[in-house]
Amino acid sequence: MAMAGLPLSLYAAPRTAAKVAQQQQQPGGAAPARRTFVPSATEARKIAMYSPEFYMACTAGGVASCGLTHMLVTPLDVVKCNMQIDPQKYKSIFSGFSTTIKESGLGGLIRGWEPTLLGYSAQGACKFGLYEFFKKYYSDLAGEENAEKYKTGIFLAGSASAEFFADIALCPFEAVKVKMQTVPGFATSYGVGFSKFVEQNGWGGLFKGLTPLWGRQIPYTMMKFACFENTVQALYKYVVPKPKSECSKNEQLAVSFAAGYIAGVFCAIVSHPADNMVSKLNASKDATMGKVIEEMGWVGLFTRGLPLRIVMIGTLTGLQWGIYDAFKVAAGLPTTGSKK
Repeated sequence: MAMAGLPLSLYAAPRTAAKVAQQQQQPGGAAPARRTFVPSATEARKIAMYSPEFYMACTAGGVASCGLTHMLVTPLDVVKCNMQIDPQKYKSIFSGFSTTIKESGLGGLIRGWEPTLLGYSAQGACKFGLYEFFKKYYSDLAGEENAEKYKTGIFLAGSASAEFFADIALCPFEAVKVKMQTVPGFATSYGVGFSKFVEQNGWGGLFKGLTPLWGRQIPYTMMKFACFENTVQALYKYVVPKPKSECSKNEQLAVSFAAGYIAGVFCAIVSHPADNMVSKLNASKDATMGKVIEEMGWVGLFTRGLPLRIVMIGTLTGLQWGIYDAFKVAAGLPTTGSKK
């Protein structure tokens, strides 16, 4: 039964008894094939667009795209966070790497990989799964004509709604991650770090950075999805010499990566002040937003660590869209973006 107030089109279209029987019938009277969580493109049964299974597939794709990519750039994240916390000691990208290796060895560059993997997997599940849901939901509310006319507004509203919930899932992991990366000797594993963090800061401390996290991630995600969707359309219209329908899957995935990287550059710039704020708040128990602004100044808030973050977020976002759309293609779904 559909949830009250939600459009029926969000759910799978009804199937006739004949279609159900046809799908279940196997050659030679064999038992029906076992249903998998996310069917592959080679299976006879395809995922219906905007069905519960469609959203499950998008959620799983979000886990793969965000969790893995953020974990892979953990060394960059370690250096970035330390440059934000102690700019006198970590003066540049190269000195940040050398100082970290000198003090903590190569292992110091992967501090916090566990909460990074867990936190951003949870965030990715909500970010991508809920984005597809809210994009469809708001499009249905607006109607076909208005949804096309104000499509960028639909992208912005859908991504903002999704990220609101995604950050609640991410916040506890982010708090422990920053502590592990910026306080030498704090913890060598997430389990130890989590227990120690709660002991020192209480359970409420896990969500101390939620408001600035919303301030960082919601604008970031709005830019990430709206810029990506519009860039995909622009690439197919002005750059790619043939319509999307005539492009191979590999060509479509190349467009997804390129559009994702372009979107990532803008994401980094828009969300960077809040990223500095989150790092400073999670690094010190006594830090407040007012104290951070007073210490860093507005220029520092917008620029400290920005070049490294542009490289990191551009690469991350490009990879995330590439992995996400590759996952959708493997499940028999179309890539995200332009239908033409």
